[in-house]
Amino acid sequence: MHATPPPDRMRRVRALLPDLGLGAVAALGLAPLGLWPATVLALAAILWRAAADGARAAFWRFLAAGAGWFAVSLFWITEPFLVDAARYGWMAPFALLLMALGGALFWALPAGVAARLSRPGAPRVAAIAASLLLSDWLRGWIFTGFPWAQIGHVWIDTPVAQIASVTGALGLGALTLAAAALPAATRRPLAGAVLAALLIGGTWLAGQVRLNAPLPPDRPVALRIVQPDATQHLKWDPEWSTVFFQRLLDLSAQPGPRDLVIWPETAVNFLLEEAGPVLPIMSEAAGAPLIMGIQRREDGRFYNSLATILPGGTVGAVYDKFHLVPFGEYIPWGDALARIGIGAFAAQQGNGYSSGPGPAVLAAPGAPDYQPLICYEAIFPQHLRGLPQRPGWLLQATNDAWFGTLSGPYQHLDQARLRAIETGLPLVRAANTGVSAVIDARGQIRDSLPLNTAGKIDAPLPGALPETPWTRYGNAPVLALIALILAAALRRRPSSS
Repeated sequence: MHATPPPDRMRRVRALLPDLGLGAVAALGLAPLGLWPATVLALAAILWRAAADGARAAFWRFLAAGAGWFAVSLFWITEPFLVDAARYGWMAPFALLLMALGGALFWALPAGVAARLSRPGAPRVAAIAASLLLSDWLRGWIFTGFPWAQIGHVWIDTPVAQIASVTGALGLGALTLAAAALPAATRRPLAGAVLAALLIGGTWLAGQVRLNAPLPPDRPVALRIVQPDATQHLKWDPEWSTVFFQRLLDLSAQPGPRDLVIWPETAVNFLLEEAGPVLPIMSEAAGAPLIMGIQRREDGRFYNSLATILPGGTVGAVYDKFHLVPFGEYIPWGDALARIGIGAFAAQQGNGYSSGPGPAVLAAPGAPDYQPLICYEAIFPQHLRGLPQRPGWLLQATNDAWFGTLSGPYQHLDQARLRAIETGLPLVRAANTGVSAVIDARGQIRDSLPLNTAGKIDAPLPGALPETPWTRYGNAPVLALIALILAAALRRRPSSS
């Protein structure tokens, strides 16, 4: 006989299903759909339901809602396991389940603590909303960080995103949660809804004013961005890699002005140390300095790198990716685990990559100095502050073929656009299978190549805006606001949970 769950437990589980569904609906605001009203309304409903929750009820409610949010927003995480489905496909559902529940804990734990330490009603709603925002920030740091699918990302394709030049992505999350909390945190819900609409409308108008202001002139630098469309399951095949390499050469050599040619992450299947005989061929095809993604080896360790190939085929500046994907590009305690045959999932050389020294500003021949970002590094805004000098532009070389074709590549592109808004710097994106793009200093896409398309972009380098408030102060003002809200909402401990 099979044991039947107690009726009370089943009722509690059924009671959480609306929160699971609301979390899933909220995620529809992220790319590619961009349905931000669904995010605001769904979060408002969750916070309304949580206004009288005790600590335990809030924990379970936000565990369910967070699971819905992260399951929908991160379902692309299954795609890397399907590249070689025969070997790794069985892992895909477990990966999604772990990511959804792991992300949900970043909602459930702070919500439970906030509910435990605040009074029911408006203080509880404010405390939970502020704790969720704080958790979004912490998620960018804990366990090496994973700030993907933050609540504020739903605004990236709207004028509202322009306030990130002052507040960063965290400020966009503050706006979202403030608008969602106002109906439940005011005595008159309708008045709260009106205030929420005015808040969104005001920031929308301010963002539109910024978008309408003139941009600085383009730099006199002709860029050529090459997208070879090297499908991931064929990328490292010896025969196909030759086809893709020839495609890179042919697209680079097409007629047209070019002062700098850019290839995507891991563009070729050989190491930089082994490239000597073909470097002059690559340089001749480019007809200009070439920045390319390539793997390299040094002292027995392997690096995911960007290398500048100068005219004649000599190697110039080299940058090594330093913020690696856990388990994808490296394995914790990798040297020990390598002895028993366990290596990083996505690394093509050795058992995993080693980390480079950190953020850098590199010289680009014939162009302003730039900050390189390899793939995953572009989702971390903290890497764009505290540099020894301000770069003239950002360069992201990436291989989004790992992310499938539905939501992952578009969410990654959106986060790159957000980095441009935060810094006031143009961003040039070279992606293996797309989306390659030229993005101006306000995060607007000037030119792009769609997914699964081989081609090139010829475009001038957009100009940079003056240093933004976010670049100077980072998230400190928003974190101070969170601290004030929590101090006000948690100042009196309730008598019971």
